[in-house]
Amino acid sequence: MAQAAKVLQLFKTLHRTRQQVFKSDVRALEAARIKINEEFKNNKSETSPKKIEELMKIGSDVELLLRTSVIQGIHTDHNTLKLVPRKDLLVENVPYCDAPTQKQ
Repeated sequence: MAQAAKVLQLFKTLHRTRQQVFKSDVRALEAARIKINEEFKNNKSETSPKKIEELMKIGSDVELLLRTSVIQGIHTDHNTLKLVPRKDLLVENVPYCDAPTQKQ
């Protein structure tokens, strides 16, 4: 039963992330909603704990990718996009280092 709770938690997390990432983009919100629901529905009857674990890993990876890599773009005219990054994407850049440090 604990695994079912984890699956439900992932489902809810994916939908919350979808709402943040695609905020105010009705088409993207709907497409993501349909895709999330479809993937969970297609695998609803899966009983193998190993396969469920693999699917959960894929779902978690997708959620992380959406949260950390997707930036909204708004068409301002036929030739221009305005990028709208979320605050959690605007992090300090780590400076490049020519001489990597040795690991102990």
